[in-house]
Amino acid sequence: MNDAHLHLLVNHFPIIGLFFGFLILLFGIIKDNATLKATAYIIFIFCMVMGKVSMMTGDKAEHAVEDLTGFSHDYIHEHEEAAELFMKPLYILGLVSIFGLFSVVKKRGNQKFVSICVLLIAAICLFLSKSVGTTGGEIRHIEIRENANSSNTSEVNEGVKNGDENH
Repeated sequence: MNDAHLHLLVNHFPIIGLFFGFLILLFGIIKDNATLKATAYIIFIFCMVMGKVSMMTGDKAEHAVEDLTGFSHDYIHEHEEAAELFMKPLYILGLVSIFGLFSVVKKRGNQKFVSICVLLIAAICLFLSKSVGTTGGEIRHIEIRENANSSNTSEVNEGVKNGDENH
């Protein structure tokens, strides 16, 4: 397993986890269920940790693929910038979730306020995660790029016909 493979293994957790954590927390708030809220907080903390691991493996993954055919430094840089922007509120989400988990366990009176704050921060993270996921996918999947056109597709198809499947 190389650094790029490790990055691909861990980078999906923060994005997918956010989605499930958001829904679980929303349902926990609606039902006023402390167990659901605590579950969401644990998921968000895990997302923060996996986001940090993704950032740590991202630089190594960049160095592993930057000289390979078919990789554009511009797309990698755009993904890196989106990931850095995403991580700031994700760190906040994780830290506030630790506080939220503590408030649920200790049955503090501020649970509702904390859960609403966490939900709002999670919504911001979800919004930013779309850009991180899309720019990450665009590094290798030209078909999802906004400027994808038939010339790019025919170029890739021509490379496959000639035996260059990594084009």
